[in-house]
Amino acid sequence: MRVLIASEPGRPERDNEDFAAAAPGLLLVVDGAGAPAGVESGCAHSVSWYARNLGGLLLAAASDVALGLDEALAVSIERVNALHATTCDLGHPGSPSATVALARVGDGRLEHLVLSDSVLVLDRLDRGPTVITDDRLAEVIARLDEPDGHSPVGSDEHTGLLRSRVERLASYRNQSGGFWVASTKPEAADQALTGSIPLAELDAVALLSDGASRLVDRFQLMTWPDLLGVLRKAGPGELVARTREAESTDPDGMRWPRGKASDDASAVYWAVQDLASPNL
Repeated sequence: MRVLIASEPGRPERDNEDFAAAAPGLLLVVDGAGAPAGVESGCAHSVSWYARNLGGLLLAAASDVALGLDEALAVSIERVNALHATTCDLGHPGSPSATVALARVGDGRLEHLVLSDSVLVLDRLDRGPTVITDDRLAEVIARLDEPDGHSPVGSDEHTGLLRSRVERLASYRNQSGGFWVASTKPEAADQALTGSIPLAELDAVALLSDGASRLVDRFQLMTWPDLLGVLRKAGPGELVARTREAESTDPDGMRWPRGKASDDASAVYWAVQDLASPNL
């Protein structure tokens, strides 16, 4: 079985804060939540450090089929906590965090988990794409009563507004009535969207960080079937390339308001019907 993966930082000189990987029976995208300069985290480690460690530990935990995917995520958050509990303030509201999309193959089914705004797309044989993402972060942002209009990406005004948003969001993060991400609270895993589907009903599955889904859900230059078509015909690298091309036409973010002109972009794609055996 062939799994295709592409992961690229938003800018070549910056660390990639995404983690994308596959292992026997597992597909994973972790999208680290970067913060503007000047926002304190209480942690000596970078967001990319957090995403890589959470991703590696989650692949290990989810390989135990006795654990549900939400249990595997909770265990992985606890294990990352143990890596830096003695050096960092894990109670700080700005502690590094990440979104997660995870899928596991077994017994003729695909199990899935999505936490926060990563995206999982099930390309179903009978009805086309089913898109799974957690909209609670977007709902909170819509309630923040931010100023109308927007400023160019990279301007002092834009940076200040972005910093203010991140600081205001801290009081909603991993709270009832707010939104949930992987960070320092294992109980956030209980809030993930989970489910399963028979492999016989699937043509393919795609896992995307929000930097790789933006051609559809932010820029509206594609539909979900269009995106799946690009993945099927040319692979995740082509999807990232087309995303970069679109971003380059709007470097100031005036056509498509966004936090970053170019975001880290990761995509994992598996054509299920190419399966030769029940194991990856």
